[in-house]
Amino acid sequence: MKLHNLMEDEVLNVIEKMGDDIPDICYCDKCKLDMAAIALNNLKPKYVVTHIGYVYAKANNFNSQFNTDILTTVTKAIEIVGKNPQHT
Repeated sequence: MKLHNLMEDEVLNVIEKMGDDIPDICYCDKCKLDMAAIALNNLKPKYVVTHIGYVYAKANNFNSQFNTDILTTVTKAIEIVGKNPQHT
């Protein structure tokens, strides 16, 4: 396994799930990456380098505050990109 920011997985999963919940916003690949970049720049990274580290970090992420922080940050990022998409 190589160096990996676990938050990338979490943020991208939330963006994919929210695609159906927030209509009238572009979810093309460019816009999704912009949303992820904005969110990740506002969240604390969680780097792992081994499979065991990945599993441990993932298990520690199952709490309501962690999920709320990601959901709030991603929602703000979606709103920012939705108001000013750069995919043109």
